[in-house]
Amino acid sequence: MRIATWNVNSIRQRVDHLQAWLREREPDIVCLQEIKCVDEAFPPEPFEALGYNVAVHGQKTFNGVALLSKLPFDEVAPGLIGDDGDVQARFLEALVSTKTGVLRVVSLYLPNGNPPNTDKYSYKLNWMDRLIQFSRERLKLEEPMLLCGDYNVIPTAADARHPAAWAKDALFLPRTREKFRALVNLGFTDAVRATSDADDLYTFWDYQAGAFQKNDGIRIDHLLLSPQAADRLTGAGIDRHVRAWEKPSDHVPVWADLAIEAR
Repeated sequence: MRIATWNVNSIRQRVDHLQAWLREREPDIVCLQEIKCVDEAFPPEPFEALGYNVAVHGQKTFNGVALLSKLPFDEVAPGLIGDDGDVQARFLEALVSTKTGVLRVVSLYLPNGNPPNTDKYSYKLNWMDRLIQFSRERLKLEEPMLLCGDYNVIPTAADARHPAAWAKDALFLPRTREKFRALVNLGFTDAVRATSDADDLYTFWDYQAGAFQKNDGIRIDHLLLSPQAADRLTGAGIDRHVRAWEKPSDHVPVWADLAIEAR
């Protein structure tokens, strides 16, 4: 089974790109972020035509997450626990059934947090605390689970072409990386790092200053696997070439293969 994540940076601008990539990579489940539309404005038909079920948790103009799955959804739940007043659409959890049991997949879009000296950074840290609490509870179920999405976290200096340039950015501040480590240390495996020691594993290149042409990238899109999912990990990759397409997202798809059979 192939599971992927992609911040598409507006679904209505990337329908053709997403269709082309789905045909090329043939993932079974896809987690999307920054769809930037309300649920009713999401275009399901192009993806249903390719055999996908669609679940959406949208928001007008900003944020928004979605899931595409070749397997039927058993359950779908929007929103992250811990703050009933948080109306930002950043989290969508789903259960699907496979031949070996249930599989839990989350599409998440973690807050950016910039500028760091504002409430935006406090919101980011609080959101990460809530994600840690959610994950701690879900891990008790001992299920194959994947937390997939745009984390807006550069985990280490190796995950940036020029780490010094990000030293004062919310994506790379020590407290951000500390929270991410706390999440991973609950028992998760970073799928990409578990399968490659390459130096230039980037998933995002800014639109400005020819960042992609210079390979001035960062790795902020991650697939974190529970122990039961990590035991089945057979491969992972980053589809860098998609960033070279005409009018691309500034992020590219990241995927992992698991030795799990669909029904």
